[in-house]
Amino acid sequence: MQDRSIGAILLEYTTLTPQQLDEALVFQRDKGLRLGEALVQLRFLHQEDILKALSLQLGIDYLTDINSDEIPNDLIHAVPINFSKRNELIPLRREEGHVVVAVSDPENHAALDDLRVLFDAPIKSVISSGAHIVDAINICYNRTPDNDAVMSELDEDSTDMLDQDLEEVEDLLDSDDEAPIIRLVNQLLVRAVKQKASDIHIEPFEKEIVVRFRIDGMLYEIMRPPKKAQNSILSRIKIMADLNIAEKRLPQDGRIRIKLAGKDIDIRVSTLPTSYGESCVMRLLDRSKVLQTLDTIGFYPEDLVLIRNFISKSHGILLVTGPTGSGKTTSLYACLAEINQPDIKIITVEDPVEYQMNGINQVQVNAKIDMTFASALRSILRQDPDVVMIGEIRDRETAEIAVQASLTGHLVISTLHTNDTATTPTRLIDMGVEPFLVGASVIGVVAQRLIRKVCHQCRVPQDLSDAQLKEIGLRPEDVAGKSIFKAIGCASCLETGYDGRTAIHEVLSISEEVRERIIANDDAVSIKKTAMAQGLVTLREAAIRKMLDGITTFEEVMMLTQEDIKRGENA
Repeated sequence: MQDRSIGAILLEYTTLTPQQLDEALVFQRDKGLRLGEALVQLRFLHQEDILKALSLQLGIDYLTDINSDEIPNDLIHAVPINFSKRNELIPLRREEGHVVVAVSDPENHAALDDLRVLFDAPIKSVISSGAHIVDAINICYNRTPDNDAVMSELDEDSTDMLDQDLEEVEDLLDSDDEAPIIRLVNQLLVRAVKQKASDIHIEPFEKEIVVRFRIDGMLYEIMRPPKKAQNSILSRIKIMADLNIAEKRLPQDGRIRIKLAGKDIDIRVSTLPTSYGESCVMRLLDRSKVLQTLDTIGFYPEDLVLIRNFISKSHGILLVTGPTGSGKTTSLYACLAEINQPDIKIITVEDPVEYQMNGINQVQVNAKIDMTFASALRSILRQDPDVVMIGEIRDRETAEIAVQASLTGHLVISTLHTNDTATTPTRLIDMGVEPFLVGASVIGVVAQRLIRKVCHQCRVPQDLSDAQLKEIGLRPEDVAGKSIFKAIGCASCLETGYDGRTAIHEVLSISEEVRERIIANDDAVSIKKTAMAQGLVTLREAAIRKMLDGITTFEEVMMLTQEDIKRGENA
């Protein structure tokens, strides 16, 4: 078998045709690539096909998966992580005097020779994909030595070392604190930032505690520290957030500010008493990535024209709606950044003030001293602002003041919790604002969601079936020539298939016809039908457009807009 060419093996064991092989050989010569690389770039075969053929040619095993839990720590300790990642290799086990090593390129003889010297033992190669190897490297080197050391120290009852506080805004990567609980908490924060997590959930149960990260809107379990470490971990977090460590019966909210690799990270901490102890959620905010512009948060050009028209007006209310965590605040700040000029006075009232902006007066709500949105808003209007940003309209009083402010020459920008644009005016009316006031004051509504972007490293083309097309209301001609991708999962995206999120938007401009519907107190369905007749692009249609542009997947569109599809059918 070893005497056969890789091309002959691929022709026999894969779907490769002789014509494709000839084309790949020409492409290989022109580009200076290996044959396998040429075949993958031309999308004739997958990387796994090449590796399997290579294993047949060389007579060595091919691994479809690597069980990271079975790799001994002493082997991991012996090989520097940079060397492993650069050469895409990882030692797996000792076997009959050999060290078995998974490699993506079994012909990388220089790296294998280095390992032979390093272990002072013969090396036995097995082949696996680079994605599986890098994934195993990330897991193994993340658990050791630090995680294993921390967990073993926890098991040795060293959980009482909590009386040290962090120095003021110390960079965690420079911290050499040896207390196991402190190192465990620091490690969680470092790992959360590296993996771009938005939240850390520490949840107590009867016999264990579970730590989960929210990454791109989805929760992933990270570790399960021993139950006896629960109080110590919570106490450490409370110390960092300047909370009362003795109070375990009431919810508490606090804030931590840390530096990580030179970046300022703000962390909002919330604790909540539960049946098995205090649950803790930490929301991470990278202040260096806070301020985005309207051009970078996912608006299509036609939407940008409408948004910029809204915020250029001297008075009226612009509302951004969507569920918690849909990026409403980011959109508000992008609007403020666009209009922030020396000749415009902007005041905000927020709970909490999330991003500091130069040239803008920002007010923090404080319910303990009766500094509510409504009371702060009354005082703000006496400060002669041109633009007022209200973090959220939560009650009738705030809504009425916002309406009055807009009618007296102020541009008001705020958020509201509704599902789409058409339900927003009816929500204000339900709060107690008169329909004619809503119709007179609201100039535009933006509904938005965050949708996950498919990973560019591992995505593969996908052909939608007739049933799938019907589900989202498309015809075969609608997808002709379009690049639709399916999420697979690789080391780059932590095996999720997705990398980051972007926003989808539904932008409603309040036309005369829509205004008449609002003033007549018509229901949301009537308002939406009128708006759609005038060209409103719904959230569902915006999500489908992202899919057709190759940004997201069919599965993500279905998951995010299933309720919108149902509402559309019912309408």
